Amino acid sequence: MATQLDSRCFTDAPPIAGEVARGVTRLFCRQDLFAVCEMPLPNGRRADLMAIDAKGALTIVEIKVAKADLLGDGKWLDYLDYCDRFFWAVPPHLARILEEERYLPGQVGLIVADRYDAAVIREAVPRPMAPARRKAELLHFARRAARRLSAQVDPSLGDSN
Repeated sequence: MATQLDSRCFTDAPPIAGEVARGVTRLFCRQDLFAVCEMPLPNGRRADLMAIDAKGALTIVEIKVAKADLLGDGKWLDYLDYCDRFFWAVPPHLARILEEERYLPGQVGLIVADRYDAAVIREAVPRPMAPARRKAELLHFARRAARRLSAQVDPSLGDSN
């Protein structure tokens, strides 16, 4: 049976981005984390993947598949206030770049992935969110996921923020 990404995911990205997302999603499922792609954040940014665990902790994953995109990304720090853990997810050829100090290797995690699977190369240091922020983000996550499921039943409902 062929597996296809949600049509809203990674529409402006090269196909390898969807493959990395698939590998990360498989890894997360084995860890009892469940992800939603392209999750809008209150600050106007959009997380490539946001996952929730059984205790309600939120993890954001920023996917990079091209060296130029990774080196030019200055917005990723804007994600840190909206998650308990942050990971980079990259194909193997980009992993070494993420050891540079500007990518905060002592704080953020690193996942290497392909379309079949993924491996955590470096764990992210947990940074618990403030309780009010956590409540707001958990509600946002739950409502976004529920709306996407509702739109599968009735596409006219759409997937608005």
